[in-house]
Amino acid sequence: MDKPKTLQEAIVYFGDKDRAFDYAIKLRFPDGKVLCPRCNGEKHSFIKTRRIWFCYDCKKQFTLKVGTIFEDSPLGLDKWMTAIWLLANCKNGISSYELGRALGIHQNSAWFMLQRIRMVMRDDFFGSKLGNGPSAEIEVDESFIGGKARNMHLSERKRRITGTGTKDKTAVMGILERGGKIRTTVVPNRKKHELQSQVRQHVEAGAALYSDALLSYSGLASDYAHQVVDHAVQYVDGRVHTNGLENFWSLLKRGISGTYVSVEPFHLHRYLDEQTFRYNTRKDMNDSQRFELAMSQVFGKRLTYDQLTGKSESPHHQTTGEGETAVPF
Repeated sequence: MDKPKTLQEAIVYFGDKDRAFDYAIKLRFPDGKVLCPRCNGEKHSFIKTRRIWFCYDCKKQFTLKVGTIFEDSPLGLDKWMTAIWLLANCKNGISSYELGRALGIHQNSAWFMLQRIRMVMRDDFFGSKLGNGPSAEIEVDESFIGGKARNMHLSERKRRITGTGTKDKTAVMGILERGGKIRTTVVPNRKKHELQSQVRQHVEAGAALYSDALLSYSGLASDYAHQVVDHAVQYVDGRVHTNGLENFWSLLKRGISGTYVSVEPFHLHRYLDEQTFRYNTRKDMNDSQRFELAMSQVFGKRLTYDQLTGKSESPHHQTTGEGETAVPF
């Protein structure tokens, strides 16, 4: 059977446990050589009836899920792959309630699944910078994420709203290469040191750089061809504008307010990674390719519930598992 190209085909394709298992095996071990995830041992035997291996070097059993976001999950690959397909391809995301109903699992299990999938959608950049080409044009902009007071219950409003303006919202920053990719991150503030350090970290010196008139960007002209558009006067001045990033912020906020309704600042960076993943693959990949890219990144990563909720940072709680620890902003 050919690889699935639509959600309906994917559900049928991965509904076959053997086919889903073989598909994941080929992604994890593309050269066909299965290695123990604990000791990298090559000597092992495969127990076909249980789909597990026994490693002769470390004398332990291991499954395909060990060392992945699937580890310790009782859910089958058919449910996991359907969830990855949906999150990778739904333009405004999918809520844990909707995913739970679609897969027939509890909402809290669906939420944990989605957070682990968002982790593998993160682009680690590997030290590369934007704006390497001679005609590269880079947009930089920031925005604030937070609920509207008029939409909150009185008790929530008292907890969340302690000031006016952007005081109780979370600042996010985006750097977009026109015709290329976008990079986003949560920033603690919009001060000059913070924003300019992000620009210098991700943008090649000498690139054409466009921003709004925020004074925090003042001083970048020494390293970049920096031009400013003052939004109090106009939003476009020839090639100088940040409309590409404004489009991305619109997509992000539409997903948060329309699909997820409420996102805690503690987890916001994962929702940024999710939207960034879809945005960066929207033109070059179809649904099947986008799914395969996300699936290829699930290996070698693990996120436990304690790490996700920050409990592993407590001095009274220690874990030995590897993975990412959520950091509050």
